[in-house]
Amino acid sequence: MAVALIVGAALAVVCVVLVALPFLREPSARDDRLGTPSEQGQRRLAAAEERDRALAALKELEFDHRTGKVSDEDYRAQVGPLRQRAAEALRALEPRADTSTTKAASRG
Repeated sequence: MAVALIVGAALAVVCVVLVALPFLREPSARDDRLGTPSEQGQRRLAAAEERDRALAALKELEFDHRTGKVSDEDYRAQVGPLRQRAAEALRALEPRADTSTTKAASRG
C-alpha cells in the first residue's frame, strides 16, 4: 500500500512539473516577434478595423436613440451613412471570386 502511494505521489509531481515547464522557462526575444503581414493582409486588417468601427458606431447610435439621447430626426440622418460604411467594409472583406471561373460556370 505504501509503495502505491509513493508511486502515485511521484507520478503527480512529474505531471505537475511537465505541465509547469512551459510557464517556468525564460522567454527568448525571438518568441515575441511577429511577422509583418503582406500588403493584402494589411488591407484586410484595415477593412476589418473599419468594419468594427462602423458596427460599433451603429451600435452606439442605436443605444443612444433608444435611450432618448438622439432624436428620431438625428437618428434617421446618421443611420444611413453608418450602415453604408459598414456595408462597404463588409464587402471589402468578402473574398473576391475569380471572374474566369464565374464566367465559365455561367456558360456551362
